[in-house]
Amino acid sequence: MILDMILSIVDRDREKDMSSLFESHGVSVVLTVLARGTAANEALDLYGLEASDKALLMTFAPGGLTPGLIRSAKRRLFIDIPGNGIMLAIPIKSAGGGRTLAFLSGGAEMDSAAPSMNFEHELIVSIINEGFTDTVMDAARAAGASGGTVLHAKGTGGRLSGRFLGVSLADEKEIVLIVARSAHKAGIMRAINAGCGPGTPTGAVTFSLPISAAAGLREDID
Repeated sequence: MILDMILSIVDRDREKDMSSLFESHGVSVVLTVLARGTAANEALDLYGLEASDKALLMTFAPGGLTPGLIRSAKRRLFIDIPGNGIMLAIPIKSAGGGRTLAFLSGGAEMDSAAPSMNFEHELIVSIINEGFTDTVMDAARAAGASGGTVLHAKGTGGRLSGRFLGVSLADEKEIVLIVARSAHKAGIMRAINAGCGPGTPTGAVTFSLPISAAAGLREDID
């Protein structure tokens, strides 16, 4: 079956409204992470993620439910109007067993459908050392990115404590999320890696995830 991870990024004072929307659709697994926006002033009318306190809500839904969630977010929370946040659907390729899949899908009946592999946008994820968000965003914007969202994290390192390939594993970290058109993704990732990658003080480790559906992004995001 098609199963999506739904990421919604909104102002913190709208977190409960978004949670209520999910509950109204029978989506019960909702994780919330505090975040902050990074968009430069000139990009606010294009991207809607200004440098302010944000909440990132993560949930999971069968692919057939995703369009209805997005329609409801547009109708009830005006998520498609810049400044009101964004909603992204990321297809999940596999899950750790039948019980896990049943939990994430809310017990929906499974089928053999597969997600489309044609993606207009992708989510760039860059894990960096704390305090280097501006450095990464300057590199990303120079390559065409409009803005991003920052999450705070802490590396644990495990048995590989210390450094690996010049990247500290156990320091305080920040995770930068950037939505980009698929055609521009490679250029943005190259720019981040060239000036901020492993071996630099930023220590950015960057990868991308496909976005199968989105709301709140303007067509002129590039």
